[in-house]
Amino acid sequence: MTKRLPAKSLKVLFIGNSFTARNDVPGLIAQLAEARGRRLQHQLIQAGGASLRMHWNKGEAQKAIEQTRFDYVVLQEQSTLPVKNASRMSENIRHFDEAIKASGAKTALYLTWARQNAPETQAAITDAYTAIGAEIGATIVPVGVAWQNFLRKHGNNKNNWPVLHDKDQSHPTVAGSYLAACVFFAVLFGESPAGIVCNLKGLTQSEAELLQKTAWATVQK
Repeated sequence: MTKRLPAKSLKVLFIGNSFTARNDVPGLIAQLAEARGRRLQHQLIQAGGASLRMHWNKGEAQKAIEQTRFDYVVLQEQSTLPVKNASRMSENIRHFDEAIKASGAKTALYLTWARQNAPETQAAITDAYTAIGAEIGATIVPVGVAWQNFLRKHGNNKNNWPVLHDKDQSHPTVAGSYLAACVFFAVLFGESPAGIVCNLKGLTQSEAELLQKTAWATVQK
């Protein structure tokens, strides 16, 4: 079996809300790619608290999918919908997947994380994304699983580990977004982000390397 070589350049459309926009996750992925001599061209369509159904009804995302040839279109559902109504989420994703496939692009699903005060909901979120992903043959980007793995080992913060959840217990800190970006880089480009120099304010190199290794270990599994 021939090993797939990492892509040199990718054009990706991100559709979602603040979980994608906060701390500019697409931009962070692009920085990681650039550090490895690769390139990520990215476009973001987002609205605060938006569901994929809201994006679908608005129509802007479909126009972008039709007008530009993307390699991947990343779908990020409203964060609690996978728990509250997984069937509705799946329906939303199917709508987009048809348009994405018709354009020649691939669908990628941004599997998000549980709220800090409800870690038990991660299983439902993960199951919802993986089920619809298997059904339509989408690429899963297991960010929430990486968060779960990190928090299991380093969530007590006794050693001043990076904090992933912001004060609202929902949105990501810079560290949380960086972990998300590392998982995206590992999935989209097929290589480990470990060792990439981090120049982000508020994140040390040792903290970044811990997040990089968590991302790669999660994707490898």
